[in-house]
Amino acid sequence: MNYTERAREVLAIEIEGLQKVSGRLGDEFSRAIECLLTALSRGKKIVVTGIGKNLPVGQKIAATLTSTGSPAVFLHAGDALHGELGILSDGDIVLALSFSGESDELRGLIPAIKRKDVTLISLTCSTDNFLARCSDVVIPIAIDREACPFNMAPTTSTTATLAVGDALAMVLIEARGFKKEDYAKLHPGGAIGRTLLLKVADIMRTGDRVATVSPGQTVSDAVLAMTEARAGSVVITDDEHRVLGIFTDGDLRRHLSQPDLPNQRIDTVMSTRPIVLSPDQLAVEVLAVFQKHNVDDLIVADSERRLAGMIDIQDLPKFKIL
Repeated sequence: MNYTERAREVLAIEIEGLQKVSGRLGDEFSRAIECLLTALSRGKKIVVTGIGKNLPVGQKIAATLTSTGSPAVFLHAGDALHGELGILSDGDIVLALSFSGESDELRGLIPAIKRKDVTLISLTCSTDNFLARCSDVVIPIAIDREACPFNMAPTTSTTATLAVGDALAMVLIEARGFKKEDYAKLHPGGAIGRTLLLKVADIMRTGDRVATVSPGQTVSDAVLAMTEARAGSVVITDDEHRVLGIFTDGDLRRHLSQPDLPNQRIDTVMSTRPIVLSPDQLAVEVLAVFQKHNVDDLIVADSERRLAGMIDIQDLPKFKIL
């Protein structure tokens, strides 16, 4: 056997199944979306249930729905009749997964579900099985064959069920006006959350960690302020704390040849056009600014140019921005 070739055959069978299911999607999918939108708009939830190989598929669908703004939970069909059915409330949507639509667990569960005021949407092989006949909406997962050589192990059918679950979740994103910023709020600990939620104000140095001097002070005063703040630059500010300029380690090295440098006024050697960021800018934008201007420190100031803080390029890794 050519193992790689056989793997390609398996994938081809599953792709063929997905194409068939996609081609057969029709009004029933739209009705399912409308039912889901109505329930969600009323503050209800989606309860996904399944058994066997559809158990992990259902868990993944529920997780995808929840993470994209459509609250969902997974209900184990086998546990539901032993108290877990209490998770189901009137007005909820039940999304039932069963390729055959005839499992004993579902035959016991569906009548109990139907006694509640819920809408039942099923993902099953046809409209003519027990689950389908009990459902308000049926989305057919009509495949020709499993990828299993015996046409028995759930493979193509579970792939198609998972894909249709993804389709429901993704259509709901757009139908509900769910935005990237909303997604980030549900994933504050991940890279997406950091990208969209973390602001310059969240990563800047403040207080004693920012070196400042007035324009009349000397280079020596500036170096002392930098040393005390353990900073690579000092900000020159006026009496109202407005930014006038910046003096960096690099500036110090460039001016070393000047006579009596330590006693020179800092405003005679400072850079008068420093790069200034707003506290409200996205932190992820900072890296691009550092790279574009080849600097190590950036000033943060408000709309009236009053100093708010500093960003040192060495701080970016701990915020996982690099």
